[in-house]
Amino acid sequence: MNLILLGPPGAGKGTQAKRLEEKFGVKQLSTGDMLRAAVASGSEIGQEAKAVMDAGQLVSDDIIVRMISERVEEPDCAKGFILDGFPRNVAQAKALDEMLAEKGLKIDHVIEFRVDEERMIDRILKRAAEEGRSDDNEDTLRKRMDVYRDQTAPIIPHYQGKGALKTVDGMKPMDDVTRDLEKILAA
Repeated sequence: MNLILLGPPGAGKGTQAKRLEEKFGVKQLSTGDMLRAAVASGSEIGQEAKAVMDAGQLVSDDIIVRMISERVEEPDCAKGFILDGFPRNVAQAKALDEMLAEKGLKIDHVIEFRVDEERMIDRILKRAAEEGRSDDNEDTLRKRMDVYRDQTAPIIPHYQGKGALKTVDGMKPMDDVTRDLEKILAA
């Protein structure tokens, strides 16, 4: 079972990915974690990524897709994987589809976490205040929402056209969202 979780920052994708990982034995893949591990390993792809990052540039889609390609072949992905935070745009979605097709794999479910942006921003700001997190301020959150809306949300029609897209109400209580996800995956 291979999944993509889509939704704006703070929609609960990471929390739910961990729950799905435990319940279904699929591996949550974070491109950030994969980048750090590749750089630390000194592998060829890690060296490429490090050179790009050291130059202050964004790591290319090609490098990210090659990293994911290598990662999904590891034994802990035998039951499947969850991508959270990738793809971030339509070009990445198409590159991911092509790479998986070459391996005889596909994305089984793309699950969009629908949220009320204003209520979610309030929720994140409250959590940030409780946890003393200065990185979650309103201006930063609104910029991250704009980036999601402009770059990532256009992926939704791409997967809708493939019949892979499902939607959950990300504003529901955490356990209710988990139950909704489990229903989708059990169907």
